[in-house]
Amino acid sequence: QEQLVESGGGLVQPGGSLTLSCEASGIPLFHYSIGWFRQAPGKEREMVACITSTDGRTTYANSVKDRFAISRDNARNTGSLRMYNLKSEDTALYICATVCDWDTLGPYNYRGEGTQVTVTS
Repeated sequence: QEQLVESGGGLVQPGGSLTLSCEASGIPLFHYSIGWFRQAPGKEREMVACITSTDGRTTYANSVKDRFAISRDNARNTGSLRMYNLKSEDTALYICATVCDWDTLGPYNYRGEGTQVTVTS
């Protein structure tokens, strides 16, 4: 079964850190870019980080630049998002996908169900 499964979310205090993982099953992740998106109640979905399949080039939203780091391990068929100095505004459902632009998701791309990150004191 082809699927992406995120893990690593949780409750953390402001200033804390979390590492999210995106594990692919039945999907040759090395063929795809890996994008991390977040969706918070009442806010638009936001692409927070992306890493390409070919040259590993990374892109970050301005709101997370210098605090988040995206990486991939093609041998393990996984992607990761390390998050540092978390802020309350980082609270959201974090979703990984095999695209950097959500609008390009189609029948030959994949997305997970997400993992919740809550930043609160």
